[in-house]
Amino acid sequence: MTPSSNDTSTTIRKWAVAATAFAFFATMVGTTLPTALYSIYAVDLSFSSLTVTVLFAVYAFGVVAALLMFGRLSDQIGRRPVLLIALACAALSSILFILPPSLCLLVVARVVSGVSAGFMSGAGTAAVIDLFPLARRASGGMLAVAANAGGLATGNLLGGVLASVSSAALVTPYVMHLGLSVIAVIGLCALTPRPERHGPVNLGMQPLRVPGEIRGAFVRAVLAGGAGFAVCGVLTSVTALFLADDLRIDAHWVPGLIVFLVFATMALGQLAAGRIAAERALLIGCAGLVGATLLVLASLGWTLLWPLVVASIVLGLACGFCVNAGLSLTVEEVPHHTRGEVSSAYFASLYVLLALPAIGVGLLATVVTLRQAGMIFAMVVAVLAAIIGGVQARRLG
Repeated sequence: MTPSSNDTSTTIRKWAVAATAFAFFATMVGTTLPTALYSIYAVDLSFSSLTVTVLFAVYAFGVVAALLMFGRLSDQIGRRPVLLIALACAALSSILFILPPSLCLLVVARVVSGVSAGFMSGAGTAAVIDLFPLARRASGGMLAVAANAGGLATGNLLGGVLASVSSAALVTPYVMHLGLSVIAVIGLCALTPRPERHGPVNLGMQPLRVPGEIRGAFVRAVLAGGAGFAVCGVLTSVTALFLADDLRIDAHWVPGLIVFLVFATMALGQLAAGRIAAERALLIGCAGLVGATLLVLASLGWTLLWPLVVASIVLGLACGFCVNAGLSLTVEEVPHHTRGEVSSAYFASLYVLLALPAIGVGLLATVVTLRQAGMIFAMVVAVLAAIIGGVQARRLG
C-alpha cells in the first residue's frame, strides 16, 4: 500500500518545518554563547562594566541594522536564501571569536552575530509561520518563538558549561557552534523548498511599514515586549559581573544558567500564552514584568542570589506571554507578502529596547555602582510595565 499524496506532502512539510526551526535555533545559540564568558574577557582584557555592556549592545545594533536594511528581503527573494545568509554570518561570527581576542575583534564579532540574528529574526519567524496552514498559523508563531528563545537559552548555558569543563574556554563553545551551523545549512538545502521570487529586490535602508489596521496593537505589543527585552538585555550583559564582583561566584556556568532560565521559561511562557486570547496574554505578561523587576531590585539591593534566580524565571514567562501575544496581534494578522516586513519591524523595535537600557546601565555605572545602576533601571521598567498593563486592563475592562 503506497502512501497518499497528502501523506507525502505532510511529511515533506514536517521535515521542512524541522529544518527551518533548527536553523533558527542554531543561529540564536551563537548570539548568546559569549554571555557567560564576559567575566573572562573582562579579566583577560581589563574591561570595565561599561565596556561589557557596550560589547553586548553592539550586537543589538547589528540586529537592528540588518532588519532595517534587509527586513523586506525574504518577501522579495524567498525565505531560504535569507536564512542561509543568517547562518553564514553566524558561522563567521564564531570564527572571529575563535581568533585571539581583542576589544576591536570582539566588537566586530558581536556586530556580525547581531547581523545574523537580524536576518534570522524576521525571515525565520515568517518562514516558520508560512509552513503552517492557515488554521494552525498560531502554532507556527509559537514554534518560531520557541526556536528563538530555545536557541538563546541554550547558547547561554552551553557557553557557561563548556567554559567550566574545557581548557580552552574561549574557543570550544564557538567550535561547537560552527558544527551546528553546518548541520543547519545542510538541513535547509536538503529539506526546504526552493524559493519563489516574489518581486523586485530593493536593497538599502528602507522604512519598515506597519499596516494601519494593526498599528495600535503593534505599539502596545512593542512596548510590552520591549520592556521585557530591556530587562533581559541588562541581565544578559551584567549578570556575570554582578555574580563575580558582588556575590563572589566565579563558576562560569552560574551566569549561563541564570540567563538560560530566562530564555527557557520564555519558550514555556509563549506556549502557555498560545492557549488564551492575545489581548489577555499581553496583560498577564505586563503583570509578570512588574513582579520580575521588583525581584531584580531585591536581588541587587540586598546582594542576594535567590531573588535573581526567581526573577529570571518570572521574567522569562512574562516575556513569553508578551512576545507571543505581540506576534499574534501583528505578524499573524497580515498577508504573506508583508509578513517578513512586519516581523522585521517588530523585532527591530524590540532589539532597540534591548540595547539602549544595557548601555544606559553601563554609563550610569561610571557614576554610581553597577548594583545601584541596575536598581534605578529596575524601578523605571517596573513603572513602564505597570503603565502598559494599566492601558491594557482598561481595553479589556
